[in-house]
Amino acid sequence: MGSMLPLDDQLCFSMYAASMAVGRAYKPMLDALGLTYPQYLVLHALWEEDGRTIGAIAQRLTLESSTITPLVKRLEAAGMVDRMRNPADERQVQVRLTARGRDMRDRCACLGEELIARSGMTLEELAMLKSQVETFRGRLAEANMLSASA
Repeated sequence: MGSMLPLDDQLCFSMYAASMAVGRAYKPMLDALGLTYPQYLVLHALWEEDGRTIGAIAQRLTLESSTITPLVKRLEAAGMVDRMRNPADERQVQVRLTARGRDMRDRCACLGEELIARSGMTLEELAMLKSQVETFRGRLAEANMLSASA
């Protein structure tokens, strides 16, 4: 049996712990807005491009459609989005921001700024970290696609 690295030496654990730390930093601010982090991500996808389908939101967030549907239903119940069948294709459900959902964008603007401030890192350091994480994610996604097609 091979030796196993301690958790603190494993990249996957560092990334998981960093993700959890981001969630903890956002939580009080999102709680005040009545949002969960996954709901915030759905809204963010719609702020980028309103009227996306459930499938397009799932693709943008690299999640399954079955994960997005309950999030959208809760956002609809909160009055932030409307769901409607695509007249051109009844199988597709389009999601549109309401005025309340659009207004939430301005209320969420401070989230990123707060995270930057709490990190104590420069914008250049954070941009480099983001770039490295994106490269890592992209290469893993490529490798996963190759192994799935093999």
